[in-house]
Amino acid sequence: QPSEFAKVGFVIFYAALLSDLKEKNKIKKLVPGFLFPLMFLLPIIYAIYILQNHFSATIIIMAITVVQMFIAGSSLRYFLASAAVGGVGIAGYIIKSVASSDGGGFRLGRVQTWLNIESDLTGTGWQINQSLYAIGSGGLFGVGLGNSKQKYLYLPEPHNDFIFAVLAEELGFFGSILVILLFALFVWRGIVIAIKSEDNFGTLIAIGLTTMIGLQALINIAVVTNTIPVTGMPLPFFSYGGTSLFILLCEMGVLLNISRAANTST
Repeated sequence: QPSEFAKVGFVIFYAALLSDLKEKNKIKKLVPGFLFPLMFLLPIIYAIYILQNHFSATIIIMAITVVQMFIAGSSLRYFLASAAVGGVGIAGYIIKSVASSDGGGFRLGRVQTWLNIESDLTGTGWQINQSLYAIGSGGLFGVGLGNSKQKYLYLPEPHNDFIFAVLAEELGFFGSILVILLFALFVWRGIVIAIKSEDNFGTLIAIGLTTMIGLQALINIAVVTNTIPVTGMPLPFFSYGGTSLFILLCEMGVLLNISRAANTST
């Protein structure tokens, strides 16, 4: 999973680059404070999206970079202009995909399934429907830890991208809400650590790591509950994966170090 190393590497790289630009009072300018940082983003995005075909990792890296640049002080009007251009590009991509011979490929197929999940119950809609069955079967208090039935050959990837559906089935509505509240608590504490950091570099690293984990959790839960189209995104600290867990624990060490340094200085 090279994208896991790319995400944390980008957080550290952009924290150093943006903090340096801010100290030199260049962060508000178009070329040095906005276009120059984005130049480093494009080659990695191309490598991950085209070569590894990892669309969700591309979204995460772009979102983290935008948040870090915004917190560092990049002008809001540049982001708004870029969003308008990006919206036109996405619209053009969708139109081109629909008109293509394959009907837009598997990603557009996922969007179509999301809009009508009952259109193909045994095909493209199988995974998300089984996920919703699992969540609905949990009720308020769940069927008991380890007693999920959907994870036995019904729900694809129950140990990875769709583990939240199994959790909802076993722990129920209240257990699911508890997990969501724990992630919300983590995001709040990460923001507090970023605010209390003694320098810009620590602030940007803390906000980058917090954004990464919070956004991954948000996307995973949204996918499992059919709030957004299906995309491959593990649930931090829950989904199976040695590389992901190792990187997450390293990130927690960095966050705790920033917090300890801030507490020591005050």
